Amino acid sequence: MGAHSDQKPSIEPQAIYSRQEAAQALGISLSTLKKLIDSGHLRVSQPEGIRRIFIRGESILAMLDQTVLER
Repeated sequence: MGAHSDQKPSIEPQAIYSRQEAAQALGISLSTLKKLIDSGHLRVSQPEGIRRIFIRGESILAMLDQTVLER
């Protein structure tokens, strides 16, 4: 296998992700993703009457920018 086989998919700002896809792209579990959503770190859209949650790529990237640890 090449070195790229375990690479995370890149996050496209204009794309819409499901919770599963967002967790996969970030390399985290669904329960960790849920904690990020519940704590307000990750902005999501949920149209009224629909169970599915939509997550914009730009929302994921913004969360990553806002939670950068300064070393």
